[in-house]
Amino acid sequence: MKLTGVELLRVRMPLVAPFRTSFGTQAERELLLLRAVTSEGEGWGECGAMVDPLYSSEYVDGVEHVLRTFLVPTLLAAGDLTANKVAPLLAKFKGHRMAKAALEMAVLDAELRAHGVSFGAALGSTRDSVPCGVSVGIMDTIPKLVDVVGGYLEAGYLRIKLKIEPGWDVEPVRAVRERFGDDVLLQVDANTAYTLSDVPQLQRLDPFELLLIEQPLEEEDVLGHAELAKHIRTPICLDESVVSARSAADAIKLGACRIVNIKPSRVGGYLEARRVHDVCAAHGVPVWCGGMIETGLGRAANVALASLPGFTLPGDTSASDRFYTEDITEPFVLEGGRLPVPSGPGLGVTPIPARLAEVTTAKSWLAS
Repeated sequence: MKLTGVELLRVRMPLVAPFRTSFGTQAERELLLLRAVTSEGEGWGECGAMVDPLYSSEYVDGVEHVLRTFLVPTLLAAGDLTANKVAPLLAKFKGHRMAKAALEMAVLDAELRAHGVSFGAALGSTRDSVPCGVSVGIMDTIPKLVDVVGGYLEAGYLRIKLKIEPGWDVEPVRAVRERFGDDVLLQVDANTAYTLSDVPQLQRLDPFELLLIEQPLEEEDVLGHAELAKHIRTPICLDESVVSARSAADAIKLGACRIVNIKPSRVGGYLEARRVHDVCAAHGVPVWCGGMIETGLGRAANVALASLPGFTLPGDTSASDRFYTEDITEPFVLEGGRLPVPSGPGLGVTPIPARLAEVTTAKSWLAS
């Protein structure tokens, strides 16, 4: 097929409650959507970047600039195009994995819709539903945290992830364990907030039998994670450090992690995410699907990815109402702690026009 144009849409969606992590607090989600128009139909992409370069070096304005200036023009000039050609065509441009991922997602969606194939089937799905966890942000007080966690457990979530930072780690975990018991699947996410000088504090988490501690050190400090692993019993899971299948293989070989969080936007797209999955599976390393506060578009693709066989831990593939009162697609609803894998062509979902119009703040059209 041939790419004939790409529409860029800036959307702003209020969150049901502010979401606080070690790198900041969000009260709304501003993100970039892409609508790729091809000779065979159209497809949708979603960029995981945030407004500020806090989670990663990419941010929404920068993503839009690199798409306009370099990435989209390259694909428009490429002639015959498939999703598998996107990464090689864009490889000459260094970095910008989130921008590339959004563009590849839109092309892949268009291609799969044209052939009547679902995302799950194309990626290698082995299940028709996936178990779901929920990410719980840093709260003002421990009693409030316990109440929020209780609500998510009552809603049916199968795993709880607590965001932590220095000063908000051992006691929140202790409170959740004491209130809900050892049977609750519980993990923590530091978002790079610690250093090796914090080993004694991180060792204090070991008695709580956590599933994992996610990205405790800076993203480039892979050797530091390998050293930390020698001193704590809690399994280390890498997030920000894993940006490709190769980096995952290196981290595993170095002993820097026993588990990997796969975020497709972070590694450059769903096709590379599948390769990360395959590398981890070959090394016996379990993976799970992380989240970037996606709309229903990104959620549909993430759920499809999470249905691959190596995803043996519940991911951050929460229901739509975890973050949004009203999504831009038909909502994903938790049933028995699980979400269904969309079976329709491509993503299996599309934006509801009226709802998309309500949250769109700007849009532009790029064509050859």
